[in-house]
Amino acid sequence: MSVTAFSAAPELELAIGELSAVAHAAVPTLCFRLCIDAHGREVRSVALNMQVRIDATRRRRYEVGEEQRLLDLFGARERWGQTLRSLMWTNVSTTVSQFAGETRIDLHVPATYDFEVVAAKYMNALRGGEVPLELLFSGTIFYASPEGRLQAAPIPWDQELRATLPVAVWRESIDSVFPGNAWLRLHRDSFDRLWAFRSARGLPSWDATVAELLDGCP
Repeated sequence: MSVTAFSAAPELELAIGELSAVAHAAVPTLCFRLCIDAHGREVRSVALNMQVRIDATRRRRYEVGEEQRLLDLFGARERWGQTLRSLMWTNVSTTVSQFAGETRIDLHVPATYDFEVVAAKYMNALRGGEVPLELLFSGTIFYASPEGRLQAAPIPWDQELRATLPVAVWRESIDSVFPGNAWLRLHRDSFDRLWAFRSARGLPSWDATVAELLDGCP
C-alpha cells in the first residue's frame, strides 16, 4: 500500500479534559485526558507528540514563601519582569488507533520529583493553587483517500492548548509513590562522605544524618 501526501486531510480539533494522578503507577505519573475530534472523518491512526511547558509568565499570584522557593529559578521578585519565562517540562508520544468522528485518549505524563529538573523545582515551590500549562502538539495523521489508498499529513504546528494542573494533583501523584518523602540526587563522592559521616556517628537513618548536619550549622 503506497503512502502519499493528500491535501484533504482530516482537520483535528483537540481539547483537554481532566488532569488526574495515576493510581498504583510504578513512578509518579499524571493522566491528561485528551479529546480528538476529526469532524466526522475517519482516521486510520495518529502518531501524536505532545510537548508540555509550564507557562510561568501567565498571571498567577505567588505567596511570600513561594517567592523565596523560586529564587533558584527566577531570582528576586523585583527581577521577574526580565527573568520569568516559560519552562520546558517534558515530551510525550503516543499512537492513536483508528477512529471515526471523535475519540478520547489518556496521555500519561511522568511527574518527576528530581530537583535537578526545573519543572519539579517550580511545582515543589508552590503551596497550592494551579500550575499554568501550555501544550504543543505535532505528529502525523494517517487516513484513506476516496480510492482507499493510505495517505499521510502532518499535524499543523499551530495546534496548542492551555490547561491548568492543580498543585494538589501533582502532589498526589508524588505521594502515591513516595509518601511523605522527598528525593534528592547526590554525586557519588558526596554520598560516600555522607555515608562515612553517618557510620562514624552511628546514626540510625538518613533523616537523622541530615538533621545532625543541619543542627550543627551556625
